[in-house]
Amino acid sequence: MRRFRNRTEAGQQLAKKLSAYANRADLLVLGLPRGGVPVAYEVAVELNVPLDICLVRKLGAPGNKELAMGAIGMGGVMVLNHDVVESLQVSQEAIARVVALEEKELERRDRAYRGDRPFPNLQERAIVLVDDGIATGATLRAAIATLKQQKPASIIVAVPVAPLSSYNELKAEVDEVVSLVTPERFYSISVWYDQFEQTTDEEVRHLLQERASAIAS
Repeated sequence: MRRFRNRTEAGQQLAKKLSAYANRADLLVLGLPRGGVPVAYEVAVELNVPLDICLVRKLGAPGNKELAMGAIGMGGVMVLNHDVVESLQVSQEAIARVVALEEKELERRDRAYRGDRPFPNLQERAIVLVDDGIATGATLRAAIATLKQQKPASIIVAVPVAPLSSYNELKAEVDEVVSLVTPERFYSISVWYDQFEQTTDEEVRHLLQERASAIAS
């Protein structure tokens, strides 16, 4: 079974699969905080393009926060995993409570990571959307819906690992999906990494600042 040492190595390997996009003036790499940002950073460095973030929040199911019953993005975007909602019989009231909590966290992270810096204009740009892996795909679908509102020229989803089912589903929603590993038996994202510690807010800020400084110099 192929495994990655950590997110840094996964990003470096992913960048090799994306080498055709290197040095493009219209290209922007967007990482999904928090775990997707270290992967996205390596991709942006190797491709020699800017790095930013696409903020979305998973909606954890009541009693099992790790199970995504959906996700929300900036601009009021919400994507629900109807299979999960129906199988757990989650009420609309319960969904609304989780959404209200996650909207506050979305706003907090936007201030923490971006400060006063506005979100870049994506119109007519090629976007590489990066995460550290795909589980249900709800978070990525919310990110895709958020990005499509800004009418980019194209969206490429790039991840180190994705279950074959999610990989095939996402291909219908974006221009290209790149995944280094697409197992039929997935289990969880952490299984595919030797080191999978939680990425901190400070690490996200540092990587964004590091890349911005490199682009500006």
